[in-house]
Formats: sequence, C-alpha cells, structure tokens
Amino acid sequence: MKVVIPLAGKGTRLRPQTHTVPKPLLQVAGKAVLDYVIEDVLRRLDVEQLVFITGHLKEQVEAHVKAHYTVPSVFVEQVVQDGTAGAVKLAEPYIDGPLLVIFVDTLFDADLSVVASDPDVDGFIWAKEVEDYQRFGVIVTGDDGLMQRIVEKPKEPISRLANIGLYMIRDHRLLFEGINDTLTADPYLGEYFLTDALQYMIDKGSRIRVQEVEGWYDCGKPETLLATNLHLLETGRALRPAAPGDAVIVDPVRIEEGVELSGSRIGPNVTIGRGSRILRTTLSNCIVGENVVLEDSELSESLIGSQVEVRGLRGTVLLGDHSASWSEPSGT
Repeated sequence: MKVVIPLAGKGTRLRPQTHTVPKPLLQVAGKAVLDYVIEDVLRRLDVEQLVFITGHLKEQVEAHVKAHYTVPSVFVEQVVQDGTAGAVKLAEPYIDGPLLVIFVDTLFDADLSVVASDPDVDGFIWAKEVEDYQRFGVIVTGDDGLMQRIVEKPKEPISRLANIGLYMIRDHRLLFEGINDTLTADPYLGEYFLTDALQYMIDKGSRIRVQEVEGWYDCGKPETLLATNLHLLETGRALRPAAPGDAVIVDPVRIEEGVELSGSRIGPNVTIGRGSRILRTTLSNCIVGENVVLEDSELSESLIGSQVEVRGLRGTVLLGDHSASWSEPSGT
C-alpha cells in the first residue's frame, strides 16, 4: 500500500512557531507530530512508498524524512494551495493501487488492521463522535455502517461522527476520477475538498465503511497542542529526571537528558528539550524546545521554541526559535 501525506499548509494558527518550523515537525511530548503518524502506519501496514505533498518549509520536511526513515519516499510540492483535493491530485502519478491518505493536523488512536479484515468494501473513512458537531464535516451512515454522505458544519444534528482526515481507498482510479470532477466545479471558500471526491465515489456505487477511532487529538492550535501533550505524557511518553536536584517536579512531565534544573518548579504537563537550562522558574502546561535558557520566570500555557532566552517573564508566551524576551527588574 502507498501512503499519501499532505502537509503543505503554513500552520498559521501556530505562529510564531511555524515561521521557522513546519507544523508537522513541531514537537509534542518530545517527538515531532509527523513521527507519531509515520511510525504508527509503518508498524501496522505493509507500506510500499510514502508520498509527501509539501509546501511551507518543504526542505525541512524532506531532510527530516530522509534522516529518520528508510522506506521509499517521494516529495511533491503543492505550489497552489487549492485545498485537500488539489493536494491528493498531485500524488496521482505515483499511485497504482490501494492508498492511505493521512492529514497530519491531528494524532489518532485508530485500528488500521480493519483494512485487511474487511476486503469486500471499497475503502474506509475514520471518524470520531463529537459533541460540537457544527465545527466539523460530519459523516452520515446507513444501518450497515457504510458512508452515505458528508455534510460540512451542519446546523442540525444529522450526525456527530466527525471526519478526522484519515482514509483508505482501494479503487484509486475512481478516487482520482472523483478528484478530477471536483476540480472542475466551483471551489467552496476558495478550496477543493477531498470529501467531495469521496461523495462522488459513493454516488457511483462505492461502499466505504465508517470506522470510529478511540482517540483523536488536535495539534493545530497552541491550546490543543498542549492538551495533546498532556494526553501523551499520561499515556507513556513521560520522562522524569533521575536527579532533579533542588527542583520540584509535578507529574506528568517529560524532561530530556542534559536539562539543567535549579531552584525551579516544573509541571504538570511540561516538556523540556535537550540542553535547556531552567533556573529559578515555575512552569506548568508548557512545551519548551532545545537549548533554551529560562531564568526567574513563571510561565503557563506557553509554547517556547528552541534556542530561546527568557528572563523575568510572567504569564503566557508564544516564542519561536532563536528569540529572546526579558523583563527588567523594577527599580533598575
């Protein structure tokens, strides 16, 4: 099976972090978002090739994949940001059989083994039941569990099954026929949506099974990235320093090797990257990058990039890589 991973977006909701780091490479609980997705897919499926649809800071994505994975990979730039259908269309020259499409704005607990257990359907679309259904594209199913249609941001509660952006399609020819049909129509809000191509397949008689996921964790905004960090720390990604010195540690945390702690209170829900120095500082609900210096500060709900210096700050901050911020003591 080939896997298509569109990740051309600029990640505007996570600025300033995404000015220098593409959103899929942002760290959560000590690992890039993209790595959680790729490692899970490679562990569960026989992957023939990865097809990355790149854009913003594409060189970093390509270098990261080549440095960490040996599976054959290709990289196609999406020059025109025309939506999810346009992104997947760029993978067509590389697809000659079943494909998995994954959008990496989120992490998920999905049972991909069902692909082999139900060979009679034409594909799968994974979903999660939500309360705030008006925010999502929701999937309407029949009594047989097959998709009937997708409705974007419905006003009435016709379904609470939110589309999470994970699809497996066996009939690749009909999928791209549907994408081509979608691209000839008028765009919706300036974009062409892959879900319209899936609806085309359903209208042509395809049987696409809706499969619910156990968990779905957003990585697209600062507050949801921090919530996902907490989930991961609570479910196996925590790492507590063997010798914290005089620092107070409030679990769960992930503090990498080579972090210096002195006179500080760390946690809960804090991740700190290698080589950082945390001095006389209180942190809670924060993700801190590598080689950061934090002194005399009290921060919460904050994202701090790598190679950052912070002194004397209180409250919430969002700081990208290679930045500095400090507050002079009163009376100086």
